[in-house]
Amino acid sequence: MADSRPYDLIIFGATGFTGQFVVDEVVRVAEEEGSLTWAIAGRSMEKLQKVLEESSQRTGKNVEEKPIVVADSSSYNSLLEMAKQTRVVLNCVGPYRFHGEQVVKACIEGGASHVDISGEPQYLEKMQLLYNAKAREAGVYIIGACGFDSIPADMGILFTRNKFQGDLNAVEGFLNLSPGPDGIAANFATFESAVYGFANAGELPALRKSLFPNPLPRSKHRPPKRPTLFHSKETDKWCLPFPGSDKSVVQRSQRFAFDEKKQRPVQFIPYFCRPSRFAAYAMAFFAVIFGLMAKFGPTRSLLLMFPSFFTAGVFKKGGPTMAQIKGTSFSWTFLASGYSQKLQDHEAQHEEEPDKKMVTKVSGPEPGYVTTPICMVQAGLVIVKEKSRLPKEGGVYTPAAAFEDTSLIQRLDKHNIKFQQLEE
Repeated sequence: MADSRPYDLIIFGATGFTGQFVVDEVVRVAEEEGSLTWAIAGRSMEKLQKVLEESSQRTGKNVEEKPIVVADSSSYNSLLEMAKQTRVVLNCVGPYRFHGEQVVKACIEGGASHVDISGEPQYLEKMQLLYNAKAREAGVYIIGACGFDSIPADMGILFTRNKFQGDLNAVEGFLNLSPGPDGIAANFATFESAVYGFANAGELPALRKSLFPNPLPRSKHRPPKRPTLFHSKETDKWCLPFPGSDKSVVQRSQRFAFDEKKQRPVQFIPYFCRPSRFAAYAMAFFAVIFGLMAKFGPTRSLLLMFPSFFTAGVFKKGGPTMAQIKGTSFSWTFLASGYSQKLQDHEAQHEEEPDKKMVTKVSGPEPGYVTTPICMVQAGLVIVKEKSRLPKEGGVYTPAAAFEDTSLIQRLDKHNIKFQQLEE
């Protein structure tokens, strides 16, 4: 990629709900990074100018004169011109199943790396299937799931593996969201992506068979079989399977580790924590209703028309209030198990039962609009500042596959997303 490009980062979709928080985060970290050059991009010059004015007010830094690039996801030429001006595009325009592919294609042709914050497995895996070879040829890095979905989980498993002295076999992850007194909420776009993800989940088996025709080796020793709903003594919460994209992203990272780095794949089972049995049953009931309604066109339309009604106010157009954002935090608790003896052959099976355990934790501020911008911006900065520590060749990568040898975890820790080893 040419060093003469005017910008290190372009934030595409800066006028969107999440995009505005990403702009604020870039404003905050620009001084730390020294000579960082950046611009914002989107469809409307007037709205983009307003974003810079409002960001100046929120951050106390005058960025009203920062450059603006007009680009529209429906105009490939405008996307290509945007990509040619920057080293990295931070793409905040979702749902990515509708708007993402053209941006990825333009970045590859225009020689820019691409970071998104998608939590949509179909989109993420389709991009790897269709564009990995093309990105490799172009020498650019297309790195998906660089927000709360799924940097805390994916990098958390990597952190756990690095701390584990021996062969790590399996990790159970427990996600807990802690709302403040004003409760918790998320913007409509997140809900919209989830609705279409559930509606089109049938696409995944064939996609995965094409992407990974040969399955990873299965360990003889599986994680404990849990009921669908159970009380975890380790977290003192009621838990149920977590349907987010983290598991699929982690599995792709494990595939990369196995194929490219000759590392033993780790089994990952994620759960979502609720404070009481009633809250867990209520969430399970909602998940069933949501899944059924998302499958059929008329009921899917109802979900999209009345998100607040169907989610008891959690998802709404206009997103959370600042009080809700400031009061909310998250934690991933990882219960790791494996073997104290490390085998040299990454394909060899342990005959003995796992004899070693470890607990690690990743925690941070509100997931969607504080943690996500931090993760996205730091991922983009690592590409700009630490290219020599990325995989040797370009391609379509998960966060852990791309950033294993970089300072990303240290950067996140510095910005209040903490990685900790609790016990061994």
